[in-house]
Amino acid sequence: MFDIEKDYNLKIDELRKLLKSSRRFDQAIELALEIHAVTHTGKVSLSDSPTFCDDLLEGLENEDYSIMPTEKDETIAWHLWHIARIEDLVGNLLIAEQPQIFNEEWMEKMSVSVRDTGNVMTDMQIIDFSEQVNKQELINYRNAVGCQTRKILKSLSPLDLKRKPGEEYLARLVSEGGLLEVKGSIWLKNFWGRHTFAGLILLPITRHHMMHLSDSVVIKEFLLNNR
Repeated sequence: MFDIEKDYNLKIDELRKLLKSSRRFDQAIELALEIHAVTHTGKVSLSDSPTFCDDLLEGLENEDYSIMPTEKDETIAWHLWHIARIEDLVGNLLIAEQPQIFNEEWMEKMSVSVRDTGNVMTDMQIIDFSEQVNKQELINYRNAVGCQTRKILKSLSPLDLKRKPGEEYLARLVSEGGLLEVKGSIWLKNFWGRHTFAGLILLPITRHHMMHLSDSVVIKEFLLNNR
């Protein structure tokens, strides 16, 4: 497992350099998979050792997922939802150009009524969502997305790294409810649309996860210190 303070940013910097060279494509994908693995449960990468995500989830009680320590925070449930939805949308719709994992069945399993990434939720909406969502099914959904992403990464070719998302699939981000047509959400359509697949691998598929999991660890530490 990464020492988050010493190794993680170095791994991201190395991946950024590798993705710029088609001759080092295999190394880039291997490193992307390594970084991706540590931010998901061991069930995703079939790891025998606990991952950063496993360590985060260990010992959490059901109510811990819906606690917002301050108005500057979100909740652990929201963080997991947000990164899973973004990975699903970017990996499946934009990179693989195939249906996203999320569907009516998953909505029912997770007991949720929202489809988007949660970018524009109010604090009260975040708390309501976090109390309502089935936490184990949320983790199961994120595991399913992570497993699919690994298949997508392994299917790419060097030429794919220079491609950008197609307009049809960018439009589906909105038509399928992944993004809302409001300022705080729709900007992601343009943001992702101007990046190559290499750029999408760098942020939504790898680095984005650790940004939110680290915030979740801070919340967990608050909970442990205030039991």
